[in-house]
Amino acid sequence: MPDHTELSAALFDRASAVTPGGVNSPVRAFRAVGGTPRFMASGDGCHITDVDGNTYVDLVCSWGPMLLGHAHPEVTAAVQAAVSRGTSYGTPTQPEVELGEEIVARTPVDKVRLVSSGTEATMSALRLARGATGRAKIVKFAGCYHGHVDALLAQAGSGVITLGIPGTPGVTEATTADTIVLPYNDQAAVTEAFAQYGDQIAAVITEASPGNMGVVPPLGNFNAFLARTCKDNGALFISDEVMTGFRITRSGWYGVDGVVPDLMTFGKVMGGGFPAAAFGGRADLMSQLAPEGSVYQAGTLSGNPIATTAGLTTLRLATDEVYAKLDETANTLQRLAATALDKEGVPYVIQNAGNLFSVFFVESSEGTGQIRDFAGAGAQVLPRFAAFFHAMLDAGVYLPPSAFEAWFVSAAIDDDALAKVETALASAARAAAAVEN
Repeated sequence: MPDHTELSAALFDRASAVTPGGVNSPVRAFRAVGGTPRFMASGDGCHITDVDGNTYVDLVCSWGPMLLGHAHPEVTAAVQAAVSRGTSYGTPTQPEVELGEEIVARTPVDKVRLVSSGTEATMSALRLARGATGRAKIVKFAGCYHGHVDALLAQAGSGVITLGIPGTPGVTEATTADTIVLPYNDQAAVTEAFAQYGDQIAAVITEASPGNMGVVPPLGNFNAFLARTCKDNGALFISDEVMTGFRITRSGWYGVDGVVPDLMTFGKVMGGGFPAAAFGGRADLMSQLAPEGSVYQAGTLSGNPIATTAGLTTLRLATDEVYAKLDETANTLQRLAATALDKEGVPYVIQNAGNLFSVFFVESSEGTGQIRDFAGAGAQVLPRFAAFFHAMLDAGVYLPPSAFEAWFVSAAIDDDALAKVETALASAARAAAAVEN
C-alpha cells in the first residue's frame, strides 16, 4: 500500500491554480474514480514511481506507447544521441524518412505524412477525404474516439464518456451538421445511412478495433463490410489505428483482419513515448496533399528528429518475440482477473483485441453476452470500478482511471510483477464485491 500521497496532493493543488482541472488531459484528474491523481516522477521497465516514492506496476503504459517498457536502454541511448545533435531544425531529417519507410513496410499505405498527435492525424485525414471526394459528410460510430477534432466529438469515447459529457460547448451545430453518428457494429444502420446520404458521404471513420469505450472489437466482417460499402458508394474508408497500430501486431489491427482502408491514422507506439503521429494511404490520395496537391496540411514540429528517432528505435525493437510476450502477458492478466472476480461473485465481462483488453463491471452475470457497442459499454456499475481501481492502486498497480479504457501491457512485465498484480486483484475483487449495484 502506498505510504503517502502528500507531494502528489500538493502538486495537484499547485496545478489546479494554473491549469484547468489541474491536468493537461482530462482523464488524468481522477474525476471518474475520485481521489488524488498521482504525479509520476520516473519509470523503469514495467514500473512507474510517483513523487512520493510509491512504485506501481504500470498497466497504462502512457496509454499505449510504452510497448517495450519505460526507459528502455536502447531507446534511451538513441534519443540521447539524437538530442546531443540538436532538438529541431525546421527542415527534413533522415530519421523521419526512415520512420516513414518503416510504417509503409508494416502497413498497406503507400505514403505517409508525419504529424505530432493522433488528433492532428485524424483531422488531416478527414480534410484529405473531403478534398479528394468533394463531399462533406462523415460517418463515425458512437463510442469511437478520434481525438478532440470538433466534427468527431459527438458521442465520442475516451475522456468524453468517462466524464459523462454528451457533447462539448465550443463545437457549433454547423461543425457537427455533417457528422452522422451510428451505432457501432450495426451494418443495417450503415446501409440505411448510405441509402439516405450516399452521394454526400466523403468517408466512414472507425477505430480499427475500438478501445476508447473499453475494448469492443468489430464483429465478424464489420471492417470489410465498411470498406466494401465505401467503395460501392464512392466514399473513403478511414481506419484509425492510433491505439492499435504497431501494438496489436507489428502491422496493428490490419495484421489481424487484413482489410485495406483508403486512409489510416497512427500514433502512440510509433512515437516511442514522444509526441508523434501520422496518417497515410493510397498514393493517389496522398498526392493531393500540399506541396504536390491543393489540400493543405502543415506542422512546424512534424517529423521532429527526437520523436522520430524514439519511434523508429521502438518499432525496430518490436520483434515477433516481443509481440508473443505481450500476448502471453495479456492472456495471463485476463485469466487472473477472471479468477479473482469469479471467486468474489462479481459480475463482469472481459473482452480483448490482441493484447489490449478491458474488464467491464456489468450489473448481472445472467444473460450477459458480448459488449458490442456504446450502449452496452455504458451499462456498467461505475462505483464498482472505482472501488476496484483504488484497491489496485493501494496495492501498487496502476490501472487506467476510467472504466472506458483499455488495459495496456508492456514487454517488460515479469513474473514478479504478475505476482504483485495477482495479489492486488484479490483485494480489488473483494472491494468491488462490497459495492452494491
